[in-house]
Amino acid sequence: MAKTIIVCGYGPGISAAVAEKFGAEGFSVALVARNAERLSSGVKALEAKGVKARAFPTDLGDTAAVRKLVGSVRAALGPVTVVHWNVYAAEAGDLLTADTAALHRALDVAVGGLLAAVQEALARSEEREGSSRPRHERGLRTCRSKVDAFRGSDQRMGVALSNAAKHKLVGLLSEKLKPDGRSTSAR
Repeated sequence: MAKTIIVCGYGPGISAAVAEKFGAEGFSVALVARNAERLSSGVKALEAKGVKARAFPTDLGDTAAVRKLVGSVRAALGPVTVVHWNVYAAEAGDLLTADTAALHRALDVAVGGLLAAVQEALARSEEREGSSRPRHERGLRTCRSKVDAFRGSDQRMGVALSNAAKHKLVGLLSEKLKPDGRSTSAR
């Protein structure tokens, strides 16, 4: 059965390593970010390693665009099995001076986009009998004071706050998906 991973927030670090690892395990790889040039380079690098990959430039803070993205990935590469969400908006650097709209954008990207992607991937996986269900990762479960101090000092408090919300969302999804026998394995 075809397996596809959507790598959201693709860049040269963690997301590139995730794309390579899953590609080596036989997954088709959808690379997603706003930077089309970076995506094109990533696709070429994966294809050079024999991985089936495609670029999908998308604003991951736009939930309608995220839902459309999942459908486009499914049509091009097959059923979505894994959603890797490594996306953030860094506009709300200092919470004492940040515009609340910037914080809202950070939450739209971290939580709204992720939830839209998971909902869309799950909705379509139910349509095919015997289809694989998207897996998700639990992520970090604790917030430590040293991490908070670091995020405050590097002016990324909005990222820290939105990541905490994202981790809570993933934990809730994990619990929600358990009773139905859906996979909750960490990847």
